[in-house]
Amino acid sequence: MDTITAHGLRMPRLGLGTYRMTGARCQAAVESALALGYRHIDTAQMYGNQDAVGAGWQTSGVVREDIHLTSKGHHAIQDPDQIRTACAESLSLLRTDYLDLYMLHWPRPGTNLPAALEAMMGLRDAGLVRQIGVANCTVAHLRVAIEDVRAPIVCNQIEYHVLIDQTPVLTYMRAHDLPVIAHVPLAQGMLADHEALATIGRRYDISAAQVALAWLLDQPDVAVIPKAERRESQLANLEVLSLRLDDADRAVIAALPKTLRCVNPPFAPRWD
Repeated sequence: MDTITAHGLRMPRLGLGTYRMTGARCQAAVESALALGYRHIDTAQMYGNQDAVGAGWQTSGVVREDIHLTSKGHHAIQDPDQIRTACAESLSLLRTDYLDLYMLHWPRPGTNLPAALEAMMGLRDAGLVRQIGVANCTVAHLRVAIEDVRAPIVCNQIEYHVLIDQTPVLTYMRAHDLPVIAHVPLAQGMLADHEALATIGRRYDISAAQVALAWLLDQPDVAVIPKAERRESQLANLEVLSLRLDDADRAVIAALPKTLRCVNPPFAPRWD
């Protein structure tokens, strides 16, 4: 499994996203993914599945030290004390005494970002989390975190796929040698039947979705966490790790419209 290493972070580039998976189905998906060789599992407090993820990794037979486990505090959290409480809850539900990566999930309007980051830095200093990061942050948020607070964040998790333009955030992150984690990398299933991607896929005997993941994994500073509940989907995602697109493929994808944002809740920030 390819890994991203940056600022102390060591994270497999392909992970299992668990949003909208709960209960026994989520536990089974985690167990299946780990049995197939996945070593990066992504969850969050707001997903309501940390208990299932914890049960899944613990019954998988894979030792904790071999798993990169990410969680995030609930987007409604505003107060530093709530961040510490949320982290403690995550550790308990996930059946672990540390997280490899803990993220500030959404910078809601009114969030005291410096105070939130200071609280997360305290979690790292206490050994409860190995690294800290942010999710759904704009360039303006990143400037506060990196330039003003000088918080040791190691990544930003954002919506990123072939149909959205994330150039401003990507440019800023790359200037600071920080990787991006792409959530909803398959645009919530909308790329499964995309004709341009399917045309590329026929050249390699793969699906349109696999082409979309290959395009992301072609970028050395990008990790992807597609949701994959079925074993067949998990295997298909693993197959992408050995695929490399050519310049003609990249040109086709570059010409696609880049205006589709799938995740834009009422509490989202104003996007750059």
